[in-house]
Amino acid sequence: MKVLETKRMILRPWTIEDLDDFYEYAKNPNVGPNAGWEPHKNKELSLKIVQSFIEKDEVRAIVYKETNKVIGSLGVHSDKKREGVQARMIGYVLAEPYWGKGLMSEAVKAVIRYLFEEETIDIISCYHYPFNNRSKRVIEKSGFKYEGTLRLASKIYDGNVYDDLCYSMTKEDYFTIK
Repeated sequence: MKVLETKRMILRPWTIEDLDDFYEYAKNPNVGPNAGWEPHKNKELSLKIVQSFIEKDEVRAIVYKETNKVIGSLGVHSDKKREGVQARMIGYVLAEPYWGKGLMSEAVKAVIRYLFEEETIDIISCYHYPFNNRSKRVIEKSGFKYEGTLRLASKIYDGNVYDDLCYSMTKEDYFTIK
């Protein structure tokens, strides 16, 4: 995915120099569990993950233009539930001080626009856990349609198993609501 720019952010590939910003929000106990991952206990773990982001090139760093600081990430992955079609699944995380400002919706809409207007994607999916109302709001504001609940679908880092609330947007949906 190419570098994307919105009014307030730049979505670009990760670099090793992003490690401190990443660790700062990844260690926050209010951030990772909402996405199903354990808060980072040390910078070494964050380094391994940043290295995997760089190697796989599926996750973009979200840089807040005002401070030039990495404040989150947005990943575009193969949708394992939709083999045989041009499908992508998105996932995202945002540092807590930036919650409630419409930043993630802005970033998600930029990625949706890119995938449908510049790539050959037919459908984009995203999921959230029942307790993650912030993510639900981003999904709704971005124009996704609720598909249903996949019960007991995701085991997270602490052993708990949660439902996935499933949403999608087709290329046709996008051009209809655009």
